[in-house]
Amino acid sequence: MTVATPRPAAAGSEPAGVDNRLVVGGAPLTWRTLPTPTLPDPAAVLAHSAGHALAAARQHAVHGTELLLSTASRVDATMRAELLDAGFTVAVLDDDGAHPSMPTHPRAAEPGRLWLLTSGSTGRPKRVGHTLDTLTTVRADQPDRTWLCPYAPGTYAWWQVVTLSLTRPGQHLVVVEPDELDDWPAVAAAHGVDAASGTPTFWRRTLYRDAAALARVPLRQLTLGGEPVDQAILDQLRDVFPAARISWIYASSEVGASIVVHDGRAGFPVEWLDRETAGRPTLSVHDDELVVTSPYHGAGLAGPVRTGDRVQVVDGRVLITGRLDSDEINVGGSKVSAGVVRGVLTGHPNVAWARVTGRRAPVLGRMVVADVVLTPAVADGLANPADPSVSVPDEAALVRWCADRLPEHAVPRRIRVLSEIPVKETLKSDV
Repeated sequence: MTVATPRPAAAGSEPAGVDNRLVVGGAPLTWRTLPTPTLPDPAAVLAHSAGHALAAARQHAVHGTELLLSTASRVDATMRAELLDAGFTVAVLDDDGAHPSMPTHPRAAEPGRLWLLTSGSTGRPKRVGHTLDTLTTVRADQPDRTWLCPYAPGTYAWWQVVTLSLTRPGQHLVVVEPDELDDWPAVAAAHGVDAASGTPTFWRRTLYRDAAALARVPLRQLTLGGEPVDQAILDQLRDVFPAARISWIYASSEVGASIVVHDGRAGFPVEWLDRETAGRPTLSVHDDELVVTSPYHGAGLAGPVRTGDRVQVVDGRVLITGRLDSDEINVGGSKVSAGVVRGVLTGHPNVAWARVTGRRAPVLGRMVVADVVLTPAVADGLANPADPSVSVPDEAALVRWCADRLPEHAVPRRIRVLSEIPVKETLKSDV
């Protein structure tokens, strides 16, 4: 493996997007007028709010301070001790400035280095090194847009939106805090948002809560990523925004943005596999696992990187169905993809969201079970009883729906109806 050397920022140089408009907590700013904190170097910054996170990002862009950025809720006591032991000053950043905890083993900083914490989908979060250059994957000129950024500060998806605004003129940014997520369409409409990036869970939750409010946001660009993207959510968003460009992106802290699809279909064309193009990631499949060789990989990674994501090739498309360690369910010796079953359930006209897992069972070893959230009209009992396609489905009806579309061993044996779509701070569900 090789280690990428960070490119030090020119001291005091402003990023190209410094005059882009920012809206934080309802207040209009620009990157230039955003207060710039004084940070230790190297610093692990726990931002008190979205505004403080943006201030730390600008500080890094101007001064090249070695930076790991997160929220306090994503850094537990064990992780904090690990950061201190790794030479970081852990600093809580709020309106009163940075409140530091000094490192256990001080060390020299790496100018220009950015650190990301992975989502922890394979266990505890780990640190992955990047630079603004490896995080900035949108390099061509873009039409002027005002982006919504709903992500938790310091996550890979957050940096993708933030670096776009930092580095490209005309890419404005409206940031929503966690307590604004339920009402983000109103915030977005008020500030002229015409582009938004979110996980499939983010989009499903918004459609579930108030599809009419979402339709009032003049979106020209919708982006999905961070979780498996199925045909149902793409079709639902297309119904609301028939003229918008709808894209799904496969990206991770380890390999960067690797797949971008704009054709409205789940998965990517099988012809993209093993296609080598200078400056672009190469995609491969080994033992049902997606393998990526990327120029945007994190420090210490080089060559083919096993992503841990399970894929299936169906009708000429490569579908990413979920994590290898959780997607495959062994039912009496037969393999079941939780992602495929989830796709069947979310394809039901009255299901807004689904989670599929395996549960221990006698004889078979494991059986397939599911949680679902019904669409609001159905959940409220407002469906038209004269139309069987929109009648309120009970567990037996959902099992029959699956039985008509899946092999017998893949049909869920238990389906529980939840009252709300669960979501984590990363805007993902436990899928």
